[in-house]
Amino acid sequence: MASEEELFASVDALLNEEPQLPPPAERARLREAAGITQARLAAALKTTTQSVKNWENGRSEPKSPRLDA
Repeated sequence: MASEEELFASVDALLNEEPQLPPPAERARLREAAGITQARLAAALKTTTQSVKNWENGRSEPKSPRLDA
């Protein structure tokens, strides 16, 4: 059985990895579950609604600093 220290080290390692986005359809599902429109998300990220649509249908991927946000 793993010790508490080993478990914390494993979680820390995960948090230090590059951010990984869920698949496009899951991105939309998560946004909708939070009750956020594409327009509101676009405004918060200072981008266009079309960019959010593209991220959610797999046509493009967000880049830093939006990816980090």
